[in-house]
Amino acid sequence: RPIVYGNKNAAYQVICCHPGQFYAENATMIDGRFINDIDVKESRKVVALGEPIRKEFFPNGDHIGKLIKVDGISFTVVGSFKDGGGDRDNRRVYVPMTTGQKIFEPGIQSVHAMSMTIGEANLEKSIAITNDIRKKLAALHVFSPEDKRAVWINNTTEQYIQVLNVLNAISLFVWIIGIGTIVAGVVGVGNIMMIVVKERTREIGIRKALGATPVSVVSMIIMEAIFITSIAGYLGLVAGVFTLEAVSNAIEDPGIFRNPEVELGTALAATAVLVIAGTLAGLFPALKAASIKPIEALRDE
Repeated sequence: RPIVYGNKNAAYQVICCHPGQFYAENATMIDGRFINDIDVKESRKVVALGEPIRKEFFPNGDHIGKLIKVDGISFTVVGSFKDGGGDRDNRRVYVPMTTGQKIFEPGIQSVHAMSMTIGEANLEKSIAITNDIRKKLAALHVFSPEDKRAVWINNTTEQYIQVLNVLNAISLFVWIIGIGTIVAGVVGVGNIMMIVVKERTREIGIRKALGATPVSVVSMIIMEAIFITSIAGYLGLVAGVFTLEAVSNAIEDPGIFRNPEVELGTALAATAVLVIAGTLAGLFPALKAASIKPIEALRDE
């Protein structure tokens, strides 16, 4: 419906609701208040604006108490809200149910949709609740409970499970890519350390001739491998964090990818993986270095 304030006008979705809609949408008030029981009882001409609409019509934030026209009827702005559902849910205007019925559909007194929460119910329980609602509406309005076209029920728990399955598949794919990358890195660092050991054969022989034990030689090579792996890994971790921050700031409405971040536990786990990967990468070259005989090493050119 057309929304007008001064010389500004635009079309937005106008929803007639009860106060409970605020909790069903899991919204948050930015300024003022939402529709309340007195508004519904007295059929007040008040309106709550989504934050994007508020910014468009009242960029200075002076919206509380102002009159705007909704479909040519004056309404008083009582508040602005932010809906976690995304940009589409934020671009809404809410008015009291009784007011909307009298103004927009006089004489009909119909309800086009209902929203409700189901607490901590799992998928099976939510489906049972959906079927129970359908049976009660079927008995009240005389239609078959099996007729899914008679009343449309959107069970967001089912959608949540579907989205969760997609995210789990993405997570599994990322794990596979990550493990593959680590394996490739271990092989690469291992090859580098093998070259290092070969180039430092004479040095290692001198160390052993001067009394260095095989354990000290193995520790030296492994520590170098861990150092190389850690430096490269931390650079990648830092680059990943900066990339996530850049993506988070660049996307205006990220939807299900809201607030991408690296948790502390993940960072600590990555550190442990880097140390283990460095150890594995340097283990075989270290054992190779420890097996070098001082006499043969001193002859090496």
